[in-house]
Amino acid sequence: MTRTRPFGRLDDGTPVHAWTLGDAEGLSAEILDLGGILARLEFPGAHGRTGLVLGLGDAQAYHDDPAYLGILVGRFGNRIAGAACTLDGERLRLTANQGRNHLHGGASGFGRRLWTVEAPDASTLVMRYRSPHGEEGYPGNLDVRATYRLQGARLRLDFEATSDRPTPFNPTHHPYFNLAGDPAVPASAQWLQVPASGYLPVDEALIPLGEVAGVSGSPFDFRAARTLDAAFDGRDPQLGTAGGYDHCLVLDAHSDYAAMLYSPHSGIALRIDSDAPALQLYGGHGLDRQHPGLGRGLCLEPQGFPDAPNRPAFPDAILRPGTTFRRRIEYRFAMPGRARPWEEVAAALERA
Repeated sequence: MTRTRPFGRLDDGTPVHAWTLGDAEGLSAEILDLGGILARLEFPGAHGRTGLVLGLGDAQAYHDDPAYLGILVGRFGNRIAGAACTLDGERLRLTANQGRNHLHGGASGFGRRLWTVEAPDASTLVMRYRSPHGEEGYPGNLDVRATYRLQGARLRLDFEATSDRPTPFNPTHHPYFNLAGDPAVPASAQWLQVPASGYLPVDEALIPLGEVAGVSGSPFDFRAARTLDAAFDGRDPQLGTAGGYDHCLVLDAHSDYAAMLYSPHSGIALRIDSDAPALQLYGGHGLDRQHPGLGRGLCLEPQGFPDAPNRPAFPDAILRPGTTFRRRIEYRFAMPGRARPWEEVAAALERA
C-alpha cells in the first residue's frame, strides 16, 4: 500500500496530502497532491540517508512559494515574451506574472492547483488535472496526466495531455537538486555534464534572442564534466545579464541522456534521461532572496524551447486536438562514492 499523510491545509481550509513511494532502504520520494510537488527525495549516501532536493515545511508555504520548488510546470514551462503570442491568427493574452512576461504557466499554473490522485500503489502515483478553457489565458480544455513511477534507484515522470483546442503546451519539472544533502555545501560544487553543443542567449528579461549560440569556449560548455564554480566566468555578458545561470541548453540530438550530476561530498550521482529537446539550467541564485537560509539547489529542467510560440524557427510547442502529447523525464541515482573520478561516476550511473 502507498503511504499517505496529511501535509497541512491551505489558508482557505483545503487539505493537502503527501504520498510516499519507495522505502527507507533505497530511493524514496514524497509527492504532494498540491502541484504534483516532489517535496522529498532521499537516497543512501556516504553520510547515511541523504535528502537530494530542497523542500518546504507545509502546504501553504509551497502555495506561496515564488521559486517553484519541486512543482509540475504547465501549461508552458519557462517564459513567453510579453505574455502573448499569435496562434492560428488569433492573438492570445496570457497572465503576465514576471513583469510583462509569462513564466511557468502563470500566476497559479499547475504548481498551485490540487491534482486528483488515482489508484496509487507502493511504486506508482497517477495524478490528473483538467485545466479549463481560459485558465491563465490559454485556449482549450486541457486534460493532463502525470505519472510518477519508482523502480529501484529510478524515479520516472511521464506527462500525457490532450486538448480540445490548439494550445501552447510545454510542461516540465522543477526540483532543486543539491545531492550533498547539506545546505552548507554549495550546489555549485556539484559536477555537471550536459550533452549540449548550443544554448539560447537571452535579453535582460531572460527572453531568448532567437539564435542558438555555440557553447565552445563559454561558461555554458558542460560537454565535459565540471563544476559550476569552475565554469563560471563573471566577465561573461550572458551570466551578467541573468545574474548567473538561467539559460536553456540545446541538447544534442544523438545523446542518450540529458544531464549527469555528482556530489563528491555525499558520493551520490544523478542521471536525467528525457525525450525533450532542451534543458533549462538554473543555478538557484534567486533562493538567497526568496528563501534565506534554505541554501541553493540546481534546477535541470527538460523542456521545449522557451518563447517557442513567438519563434517560428524554434521547435513547435502547440498541442492540437486529436493528438496526445507525451514527455518522459527519468531520474536515476547511483552511489559511486566520494571524490571518485568522472569515469567511475558515469559508469555507476549507466549500471543504475
